[in-house]
Amino acid sequence: MKILLNHNLSKEELAYWGDWQQHRNPEAGDYLVEQYLPLVDYVIQRFMISLPKTVEKDDIRSYAYEGLLDALSKFNIERDLKFETYASWRIKGAIIDGLRHSDWLPRSVRDKVKKIEKAYLLLEQENEAAVSDEQVSSYLGITKAELNKTVSEAALSTMISMDDENFEEQGALGQYHVDSPERHLSDQMTKESLVRAIERLPEKEKITVSLCYFEEMKLTEIAEILNVSVSRVSQLHSKAMLRLHASILSVHDRF
Repeated sequence: MKILLNHNLSKEELAYWGDWQQHRNPEAGDYLVEQYLPLVDYVIQRFMISLPKTVEKDDIRSYAYEGLLDALSKFNIERDLKFETYASWRIKGAIIDGLRHSDWLPRSVRDKVKKIEKAYLLLEQENEAAVSDEQVSSYLGITKAELNKTVSEAALSTMISMDDENFEEQGALGQYHVDSPERHLSDQMTKESLVRAIERLPEKEKITVSLCYFEEMKLTEIAEILNVSVSRVSQLHSKAMLRLHASILSVHDRF
């Protein structure tokens, strides 16, 4: 197999990639795994913000490691694409698949989450603005503490659900798939709905989402900026995810 020059890699890295892809040289494979292990830690950090206590961190690392190995096995060095970009998708997908198949979230919590999401959807449509914890808990007939507990437990489930509904991974790199005018319109409306939903988030939730996903900051860094505890940042993130997921549901209900 002819290896084309990938300008994202050094000559040394290209040599290891060549040995790995042409000959499956174990030493080259070990070098590449070690070279990209920090990427596993980085992607895991993206999930840690929503990781409930019921999920073992070692399981997450195992899923992520499998995703890295899968990426190393399937990456095409001839493409003008950074391996980090490709591998991030594979690692994220492996974590989500692992969590989905492990059935880690109790049915009772799933049911509560659906009720909370519907409450956010209904109340925010009526008010055309973000609603408070007090409004949501009052509408559902539960305490604010019960609302916060469920939101925290289900945050990762919401992220997985958002991933299921919006992104269809095709082939090697998550190519977004548009198969009809209706699907294209749905995708466009979803994006627009998310933009509006982010804009109307309560200020601290909006800042948390921005710092987490646009500035790529860690929990501890966000907590320092907001002058709150790390657990409070996690809670703010969880509520933001539920609100954003509710906005996605509102679009899907139209199709």
